[in-house]
Amino acid sequence: MKDSLERAGDGSGFPSSEIAWRLVDLQNKGIRTESRMEAGRRGGAGPSDDAAFRMGSTTVMLPAFNGPAESSPYTLVEGDDGYALQFEGKTLMYLDPVSRPKFYDLTTKDGIAYNKIAVRHSSDVLASTVIQSCIRWSPNDRCKFCAIGHSLEAGATIAKKSPEQLAEVVQAAERLDGITQITLTTGTPNETDRGALHLAACVRAIRKISNLPIQVQCEPPDDDGLYQVLKDAGANTIGLHVESFDERVRREMMPSKSAIKLETYFSAFEKAVTVFGKNQVTTYVILGMGEDPELTLAGCARAAAMGVYPFVVPLRPLRGTLLEHAEPPSSVYMEQMYRNVAGLLAEAELTSASSMAGCAKCGACSALPSFEKLQV
Repeated sequence: MKDSLERAGDGSGFPSSEIAWRLVDLQNKGIRTESRMEAGRRGGAGPSDDAAFRMGSTTVMLPAFNGPAESSPYTLVEGDDGYALQFEGKTLMYLDPVSRPKFYDLTTKDGIAYNKIAVRHSSDVLASTVIQSCIRWSPNDRCKFCAIGHSLEAGATIAKKSPEQLAEVVQAAERLDGITQITLTTGTPNETDRGALHLAACVRAIRKISNLPIQVQCEPPDDDGLYQVLKDAGANTIGLHVESFDERVRREMMPSKSAIKLETYFSAFEKAVTVFGKNQVTTYVILGMGEDPELTLAGCARAAAMGVYPFVVPLRPLRGTLLEHAEPPSSVYMEQMYRNVAGLLAEAELTSASSMAGCAKCGACSALPSFEKLQV
């Protein structure tokens, strides 16, 4: 490992193994900043407490506001030459923080700030939790890694976004900030459609004013016909997030959601791929919760063989969650898992670039796309 990487990347989009490893380490340990970042995301349903940076030709999301970031060996220091990423005081490379979106300064005609309706992830992804409540949000039932209820309690968002509100924000974000894709997720409002019907209504409204690719994300609905409903509404991809392929971990970390067994997810994967196609169905897999690596890789392999992209990420101990004080996984472990999963993706001929929208396409919260490129 070189001590100094200087400017990250060469603009080719193919990071070196050293850059890939450094990204793994940064996403586990986070980054300390000398001043409050202008743009970042705190609270919510997915990876959060982070800020977006350009690392060479790639935009990445790095933890900047959670507990591990406070004691990170990495610091971002502003100087005459830009923002220097330092490791234990020695400059490694330069990062460019992604600036605050322009659409954040706008409000609806009834006074709701646009960034309470949707936020930007990475540098070009518009994301919204269309239903901010969840039937699993209680002390004994909630997923231990999730912070979906806290952003609502803090007044950072609204409980339910209407299709018309979302279309209005999409139009502004596309015009002012050049977003290139949209991700719509939801808390689980019930045990039947699991939010899919409201997602479909939101997609239909967006389709009236935008042709940008859209991913929808929800738990597997009871009615398999809803996959076609979402597709017909205009969704391009779907995320069915298993979170872990280890049932023991699922029971411990997701006391309520784990009632949906792994076999139910694999059945849902099969049906969703039939509708959306190979590489257009993704599942989110969190590493560092005590999972069995062999079970995890076996689950990733089975999903990939079905045409489902397993998007693996490190545990981010988010503030306010039941895992707030947990330790992130080791970088050695994450690097090994990334290499193994990237190999499985290559065998199945799946790539993040081939996904039309969503977490895999964005890739900013994971180093997996970087390890994909190392397979070439």
